[in-house]
Amino acid sequence: MKKTRPLILITNDDGVSAPGLRALISVMEELGEIVVVAPDTPQSAMGHAITINNTLYLNKTSKENDSFLEYSCSGTPVDCVKLAVNEILKRKPDLCVSGVNHGSNSSINVIYSGTMSAAVEAGIEGIPAIGFSLLDFDWNANFEPIKSYIRKITLEVLKSGLPEGVILNVNFPKLEEKDIKGIRICRQAKAHWVEKFDKRKTPQGRDYFWLAGDFVNQDKGEDTDEWALANDYVSVVPVQFDLTAHHAIQQLNTWKWNE
Repeated sequence: MKKTRPLILITNDDGVSAPGLRALISVMEELGEIVVVAPDTPQSAMGHAITINNTLYLNKTSKENDSFLEYSCSGTPVDCVKLAVNEILKRKPDLCVSGVNHGSNSSINVIYSGTMSAAVEAGIEGIPAIGFSLLDFDWNANFEPIKSYIRKITLEVLKSGLPEGVILNVNFPKLEEKDIKGIRICRQAKAHWVEKFDKRKTPQGRDYFWLAGDFVNQDKGEDTDEWALANDYVSVVPVQFDLTAHHAIQQLNTWKWNE
């Protein structure tokens, strides 16, 4: 009996034409049957936004003789996953991979990331999911050095699965393959952005702003994603969509709520 190849949904937030997406496709084609649904324009830092006040459009961009189905979507990365699961795929995929993002999604950046939100949405749907990011914002970044690690991590997830409600946030240092020391399972570093707004004026005299800022890592631990990346490791952080602060429940129950 012929074994069915795993069905892999691929998406991203940099848009359907992004080189990082193409790199991810090239690896996933070796591992399973793939379907690509990605935004038609860049959607970085969209977080878990969904489209509710505008129409959504899907455009099939693959041709009849192509080896896989590919669609561009007018919505957000999360919209892409929702449409794929509900309108395109004949069955639930065995895996969803998102990326490869052009730029870091380590530490607090996971909150803002469209790449990771797409993976989280897949997790909500009960699909094992991984978000991949490379610490290089260049549109022409070199993704070749990380392909073997993408393959290794993906195969392990396909083989072993993931704990219920857990998604992997994977970040790669910008290095040649020979210089990457290996993979570290990490926690999310405690860090934040110190925002700055560059205030300017239009020719008509109206104020406008560009968001800028500095990333500040307050965490000195050697078990964090920031430490791993700074020390030439691939960081793998298990994240979850259950935002309950479980450790606070006992304390809050000591308060006199009903008196």
